[in-house]
Amino acid sequence: MSKLWGGRFSQSPEEWVDEFNASIGFDQNLVMEDLEGSVAHVTMLGECGILEPSEVKQILSGLSVLKEKAQKGDLPYSVQNEDIHLNLEHFLIQEIGQVGGKLHTGRSRNDQVATDMHLYLKNRVIEIVELIRAVQKAIVKQAEQHVETIAPGYTHLQRAQPVSFAHHLMAYFWMLERDAQRFQDSLKRIDVSPLGAGALAGTTFPINRKRSAELLGFSDIYENSMDAVSDRDFIVEFLSNASMTIMHLSRFSEEMIIWSSQEFQFIELADAFSTGSSIMPQKKNPDMAELVRGKTGRVFGHLVSMLTVLKGLPLAYNKDMQEDKEGMFDTVHTLMGSLKIFAGMINTMKVKTDQLEKAVNEDFSNATELADYLASKGMPFREAHEVVGKLVLTCINQGIYLKDLPLSEMTAASSLIEEDIYHVLEPAQAVKRRESEGGTGFEQVKNQIKKAEDIIKNHVNA
Repeated sequence: MSKLWGGRFSQSPEEWVDEFNASIGFDQNLVMEDLEGSVAHVTMLGECGILEPSEVKQILSGLSVLKEKAQKGDLPYSVQNEDIHLNLEHFLIQEIGQVGGKLHTGRSRNDQVATDMHLYLKNRVIEIVELIRAVQKAIVKQAEQHVETIAPGYTHLQRAQPVSFAHHLMAYFWMLERDAQRFQDSLKRIDVSPLGAGALAGTTFPINRKRSAELLGFSDIYENSMDAVSDRDFIVEFLSNASMTIMHLSRFSEEMIIWSSQEFQFIELADAFSTGSSIMPQKKNPDMAELVRGKTGRVFGHLVSMLTVLKGLPLAYNKDMQEDKEGMFDTVHTLMGSLKIFAGMINTMKVKTDQLEKAVNEDFSNATELADYLASKGMPFREAHEVVGKLVLTCINQGIYLKDLPLSEMTAASSLIEEDIYHVLEPAQAVKRRESEGGTGFEQVKNQIKKAEDIIKNHVNA
């Protein structure tokens, strides 16, 4: 089979060289975007008088046939035709004859592939934002049920202070909100058309780039043809945003894994998102959460790979840039799958309120309450910190908790302590009283949830 670019060559590459050179194995993912770009391009060529109306009609008819075949999976791609562009051009010529070769007038594979990827990422980013919203909805749904469920809060994975379990969950809502905003902001740089930039220098044909951009739904065009075909910043930005998002999911996964362990027993994940052991009948493993945590590495790797590909490239297009696609496709697949799994895991997660109540009543996470109590009565906080630290040590030596310590021992440590301290030390009171803006106090958490619901509602209505 002769190459569509083979006129200058007297020798064809060997089959194994073709296989190494070809990208059709993965860039067939761009088939619908490539066809969409071709429809816009040939329509513009007709409107500009570059192609005859009869030629435009023939080409559009052929592209329509290819679209139907692509949707059915009936296009026999070949490595001899290297990539999605040459494969489709070959199929088009087979379908309508040599007039199909006029489709490539005024464009290059360089601006064509860049256009395909802009279209692809624009669509996928919109879908990813919707999936993020689904996870946020699941978080809010759980949070609404557990505003007054008290859980241990941790620093250094050591018990720190009691918090509303809803407050803990909502921290992830706001992480994901930043992720959604980053993806939405990136659309400004994705929603730009390179089509018509040619190989690197534009074209002598009197094309209308703004018209083809309009037909494709792009809001702008690249102002520099060399930048248009060599820019992959929008992919780097996507991979960076995806890395941030899956990092957040990985942190949440880690907590779910810990919380569902026998040692914690704070939650139970649904059977649908767990697996068993081939040898130990009792096991219920949080495999979906572990897989999301594990897949983080491949997304990070794709970001580093893309940056490495680009770091030494001269302008404009270089074959190295063929390496921009597999990582992008895999990241889209990985992130979208992870978000779908997460929405399901959170929606079906069972919170074991009895275990959480037991946990917060059997620790020293209320020690700060006693220190604040003393400080509110005039004792310098550093002195209060030392007094309470010594009382904690006394409790540890006796195998009891602060709430179990007799008032006589409390007052021996400080005459400022009165009987009302036992009410102050209750976990629910410790949480309820933290009403600083953004704090874990019940009313503050309800405010958070209301703001979150408004964000979701406004997104739906946008």
